[in-house]
Amino acid sequence: MCGIAGFWDTRRRSGWEQMQALLAPMTDAIAHRGPDDQGAWIDPAAGIALGHRRLSIIDVSTAGHQPMVSAGGQFWIVFNGEIYNFGKMREALERDGAGPWRGHSDTEVLLEAIARWGVRDALEQAVGMFAFALWDRQKRTLTLARDRFGEKPLYYGWHEGNLLFGSELKAIRAFRGWHGAIDPVALSSYLHYGYVAAPRSIHANISKLLPAHWVRIDEGGHTEGPQAYWSAADVTARPYGGTITGTEREMSDELERLIRQAISGQMISDVPLGAFLSGGVDSSTIVALMQAQSTRPVQTFTIGFHEAEFNEARHAAEVAVHLGTDHTELYVTAREAIEVIPQLAGIYDEPFADSSQIPTILVSRLARRKVTVSLSGDGGDELFAGYGRYANADSLWRRLDRLPLQLRRGLASALRGIGPATLNRIGSVLDPFLSLPMRSGLFADRAYKAADVLTMPSVAAVHERLVARWPEPSAVLRQGASLPQHHRALYALHENKIEAMMATDLVTWLPDDVLAKLDRASMSVSLESRIPLLDHRVVEFAWKLPLSARIGGGTSKRLLRRVLERHVPRHLFERPKMGFSMPVGEWLRGPLRAWAEPLLAEVRLSGDGIFDPVPVRQAWRQHLEGRRDLHLPLWTILMFQAWMDEVNR
Repeated sequence: MCGIAGFWDTRRRSGWEQMQALLAPMTDAIAHRGPDDQGAWIDPAAGIALGHRRLSIIDVSTAGHQPMVSAGGQFWIVFNGEIYNFGKMREALERDGAGPWRGHSDTEVLLEAIARWGVRDALEQAVGMFAFALWDRQKRTLTLARDRFGEKPLYYGWHEGNLLFGSELKAIRAFRGWHGAIDPVALSSYLHYGYVAAPRSIHANISKLLPAHWVRIDEGGHTEGPQAYWSAADVTARPYGGTITGTEREMSDELERLIRQAISGQMISDVPLGAFLSGGVDSSTIVALMQAQSTRPVQTFTIGFHEAEFNEARHAAEVAVHLGTDHTELYVTAREAIEVIPQLAGIYDEPFADSSQIPTILVSRLARRKVTVSLSGDGGDELFAGYGRYANADSLWRRLDRLPLQLRRGLASALRGIGPATLNRIGSVLDPFLSLPMRSGLFADRAYKAADVLTMPSVAAVHERLVARWPEPSAVLRQGASLPQHHRALYALHENKIEAMMATDLVTWLPDDVLAKLDRASMSVSLESRIPLLDHRVVEFAWKLPLSARIGGGTSKRLLRRVLERHVPRHLFERPKMGFSMPVGEWLRGPLRAWAEPLLAEVRLSGDGIFDPVPVRQAWRQHLEGRRDLHLPLWTILMFQAWMDEVNR
């Protein structure tokens, strides 16, 4: 695992020393991604500079040093990530006459695959997580590429005649003379979702390369692509009902075989390796199948919290005991978790408002004390219908669709006309008859969200509202901008509404939120995270399953549970989903208030000229007074404000 950065001055305006002075701050900015080694390759005649920071995982010798040149001398590469099937690719290359080899790194194998097969064919053959920049010395072209799901990040764009690229935006911002304006569409996207949706970044003229894409630029500045070499959207856009037939036992056998295969490849490492273990279905499945293939106890790691509603450590410990892992748990206090918050803007590099970033950082720090690589159970929710919002949105829409839209709009208007204090009083009266608690303004929140949902024209719109932070960003922005529409297009590809929501999350939420969260958290402490469930062969199989094999009989992850119960007794993992959340709403009223107040001060908001202070201050007052629980939209504003402070330091 590494960090890459570089630039291409197509006008060739600088000498070697000047180019080195421009490149060094870019790689220094991402030193946390690769503390073991660093390298640079510069060609002033072409204007190209490639920089690398190395976290040594496979072939820790100097033979794995980057930037790396191909055997024939045509290609130079800086590579971030792992090719899990590099051994098989190497065997295929040797049959084609490749060799002798300088070492046993996957980077060298990828280079020779590109030299012999071409970029697209090499990408199609590679199984892994990666991002790379490839310079062709003969054709004078620069190719950028990214793995199938976007596990590894890659930003690129033009600045004053220079093509800049890097694993993180901080590398690009370190380029001398950088000044990046905020992209208003990206900001709207961020306020709505809590993350900036690809292919945009928060900076105008800088893009995220989409997952499973490559782009080639020539010395005239002309761009070929981005082009897809694989497509998650195409994998999911199949006829409803699945194409796999057979018994549940046969399907679970094949699923286990594929996950075992993925884990086997991802356990290859020349440095200590372990796994995150929450005790839930996904991580327990990964650890169980790791332990089944290991000759010694797998090292597992869990963060615990003293607040019972947020603590999964006890469940993880029970699973660890049953499987016989070498388990490490650390209970952290609210104070220890809160101490992470001022560091978030620097770690996440771009505005990012998923508060589960906090425990993700904490568990990464814990694991890094003992290992350099850790496997994760991410991806299971998107593949096997693990999020409750799928069934909830589908059920809700089935009921709403029976009512005329005009009637629904009238009901919504009536609800919005009732103040939060009144709604909460109503909630307290109804509390004994309702299955959910209505404390801390929860009834008012649910009533207002219900009002929004009542006016939705489709289940896609219902799902969008359920995941939104600020449903209408223009209401809080001084200069509003429209939201990207690619989510709507994804919904339209699917006849079944639950599958439509799952597919949309797989293509958008997973890479832009879940994987970005894990990458920045783990790499902030130089820890490589690997995700077996996102092996594309596992994903392709999952989307050939009938929906009933993933969610049915009131149970999500149905087939994945069948695999797990072969290794772990059901009573150890059959419980309500908790998620990886923190009591941010309570903290904002208490220990975080002093931190939040200056960021939300009217004079600050007015001076920045980005947000309308009136709705922001109103939300802040209502939250502090306990009339509403508005921590999600407020956290989104707070993380943006903290990010602004970080980049303007």
